[in-house]
Amino acid sequence: MFSNHVTNELSAYCNGELSTERARDVAEHIMSCVRCRSRCEEIKLGAKLAEHVPLETAPADMWAKIESALEGQLTGNIPAPPLPRAWFWRPQFAAITVAVVAVILIGAWWVLRDRTTPPAGPSWQVATLNGRPTIGSTRITGQGQLGVGQWLETDQNSSAQINVASIGQVQVDPNTRIRLVQTQPTEHRLELARGQMSARIWAPPRLFFVDTPSAVAADLGCAYTLVVDDSGGSLLRVTSGWVALELKDRESIVPAGAACQTRPGIGPGTPYFEDAGPDFLNALADLDFQPNKPAKSRALNQLLQRARVKDTLTLWHLLARVDGEERRRVFEKMTSLIELPTDVTRDGILKLDQEMLTKWKDKLEFYWVGSSVDPKSIKDLKTADPKKF
Repeated sequence: MFSNHVTNELSAYCNGELSTERARDVAEHIMSCVRCRSRCEEIKLGAKLAEHVPLETAPADMWAKIESALEGQLTGNIPAPPLPRAWFWRPQFAAITVAVVAVILIGAWWVLRDRTTPPAGPSWQVATLNGRPTIGSTRITGQGQLGVGQWLETDQNSSAQINVASIGQVQVDPNTRIRLVQTQPTEHRLELARGQMSARIWAPPRLFFVDTPSAVAADLGCAYTLVVDDSGGSLLRVTSGWVALELKDRESIVPAGAACQTRPGIGPGTPYFEDAGPDFLNALADLDFQPNKPAKSRALNQLLQRARVKDTLTLWHLLARVDGEERRRVFEKMTSLIELPTDVTRDGILKLDQEMLTKWKDKLEFYWVGSSVDPKSIKDLKTADPKKF
C-alpha cells in the first residue's frame, strides 16, 4: 500500500521547496503513512535544533594563519606560532564581556517587548471582536499583527479572530493564551497554552497544526473547537471534516460529530461520538485515563455492552490499545455490528496488520460520517435493533 514512499522529497517538503501541487500530494501521503510521517517529524526536529545553533564569525586573518601553518607542515618548516589569545578571553576581561552582553540582551528585550507590530518576517492579521486583547504586553484595538513567536492573550472581557495565512480563521475566546509558532507554505502552527479556540480551515490535510500541553491537533480539512484547561488536558470537538490528535506514536482520528479528550503524560484518549450514552462515555473515560487495571477491565465490559454501530469509531481505535483477550473481545463486538471486508481477516486484525486495519477503517467510515451509507440498509438495521444507532 505504501510502496511509493516520499522520503526522498521530505527535506524539500519541510523547507517549502516543492510546488504547491506536489506539496499537497506529499502532505496527503504523510497523513496515511506512518513511516513517512515519522521521518518527516525527524527532519522538522533537526531543522528546529539547527535554528538554535549560534553562528560565530571568525577573525578576518584566521584563514591566512591556517594556510601559513599548513604550508609549514608540508615543507617541513617549523609550524607557525599559535594564534594569539584574543583580549576578550583573558581572565581580567571575561567578566566585563559577559556583563556587556547581558546588558545588550536585556536592553533589546526592553525595547522590543511593547512593540505592537511583529519584527520583519511573516505574520498573521488579528481582528478584535470584543474588549482589548494583547499581543506581547500591548493591548490592541481594531486590528494588529501576530508575528512568529508572539503570544496573543484575551481576558474575561475580550476575544479576537486570527486569519491563518490564506487557509482559514481561528476565533480566540475569552481567557485564552495562544502563540504563533510557525507559518510556511507547507506548515502553519499555533500553540494553545490555555483557553478555547475555534478553527475553520479550508486547506489540504496537515497544513495547520495546534500544539497543546498534551497533544497536537492536525487539521485534515475541517472546523473544530479545542479547549485546554489549567491542568494541560484538552477537549477536541469536531463540527465538520476530520482532525487527528497525536502524541508520539499515539493517534486518534476524530470525525465530525465526535470528540476526544487528552491528558498530560498520556496524550490522546479514544475518540467517541458525543451522542453516546452517559454509561458508555463514563466507561470510556475510565478505560482511557483510570490507572487501576480492575477498573479498566470493568470499564471495557460496560463499553462493549453499550456500543452501537457508529461506536465502532471508538472500538477501532481500541484494537491497538488493548491486547490479548481484550483485543479479541473488541474485535468480536465490532464484527457483530459490521462485517469485515472480504479481503480482511480475523488473524490480520488481531495482529494489527496496518493494511487490513486501514481497509476496515475505510468501510467503517461510511457508518461514522453517514454520507455514503445506503439509506435502505440503515433503515433495516434500525428496525432490527434501534439501540445500535
